[in-house]
Amino acid sequence: MTSDRREGEEEPDALDRWTAANRDAKGGREQSSDDEENKVEEDDDDEESDDDEKAGKKPSLFSKPWVRIALVMVVLLLVAGGIIWWLIARHYEDTDDAFIDTHIIHVAPQIAGQVLQIHVTDNQLVRAGQPLVEIDARNQLAQLEQTEAQRLQALTQIEQAQAQERAAQAQVTNASRDLARYRTLQATAPQAMSQQQLDQAEAAARNAIAQRDQAAAQIAGAHAQIKVLDAQIATAQLQLSYAHVVAPVDGHVTQRSVALGNYVSPGQEMMAIVPSQLWVTANFKETQLAYMRRGQHVTVTVDSCDRKIDGHVDSIQRGAGQAFGILPPENATGNFVKVVQRVPVKIMLDHIPQGCTLGPGMSVEPTVTVR
Repeated sequence: MTSDRREGEEEPDALDRWTAANRDAKGGREQSSDDEENKVEEDDDDEESDDDEKAGKKPSLFSKPWVRIALVMVVLLLVAGGIIWWLIARHYEDTDDAFIDTHIIHVAPQIAGQVLQIHVTDNQLVRAGQPLVEIDARNQLAQLEQTEAQRLQALTQIEQAQAQERAAQAQVTNASRDLARYRTLQATAPQAMSQQQLDQAEAAARNAIAQRDQAAAQIAGAHAQIKVLDAQIATAQLQLSYAHVVAPVDGHVTQRSVALGNYVSPGQEMMAIVPSQLWVTANFKETQLAYMRRGQHVTVTVDSCDRKIDGHVDSIQRGAGQAFGILPPENATGNFVKVVQRVPVKIMLDHIPQGCTLGPGMSVEPTVTVR
């Protein structure tokens, strides 16, 4: 039965196969043409959307002419401002590496003793010669009195020696007269006196002269002793004056460490005095000193009182700061890297305004007019 079905079915001939192939090819071309038309339509849509976006975008700000002109004017103004600033700034040299300076005086006793009185307190203004501290000086007073008593004793010895000298001078006079008479008598009447009598008269005259010279020597020694005692009295008086410690200069008391009843020794610091005369030590770079000279005007800005004080250049130190250090540099050994050094410049303040608190170590900013 199966074989009959196979026989009843007709196999496709060549014409039918050719017809089917043409039909398939035509269908494929129609599909590709449809795809191309769809692609073209999509591209057109994309171009339209891009045109729409370009039509809606704002133009750049820098594309406008007036903006470009304004930018050029700003740049020119900046350049002109920089040139003007340089022309003005070249007349001045300034630094922030500067501070108030002075010679701080450390007050110390010159004798040992107990502190009896203190006349000043911290930060008090004192004048030269004003009492600061009183020290017990009873030992120095006793030494002075003892030396004065020795001087009186020496004066008494001088008077005694002078009296002895006068007596010896009288003996010398008498002995000289006796010797002269004996010699005259011997010359006129040799039998009237013996040679022994003449020798005794000569010996007595020599003895009187020796006693007179001895008294004179005692007087000279007593005068020398008086001079020694006068020097000791002056020393004792000086030591006694050291018990009254006074201010050596005008200034303010700082760092007072002494207290009432303390036992102080010579050289022990009791307080410090900051003198009223202050100046500025400014460490300028060595490249800033080309046109800096003594006497040039300086404007000092003080941080503590927010004021400007006038001053002038007093002197420029001969040497950089590191040359005076404990360990100065040895540039002759090893590698060398050039570093701009700083040189201290002393600036005197012409006038310190009232109410402006200044002291050593305070920061300032000096500006020197060099041109």
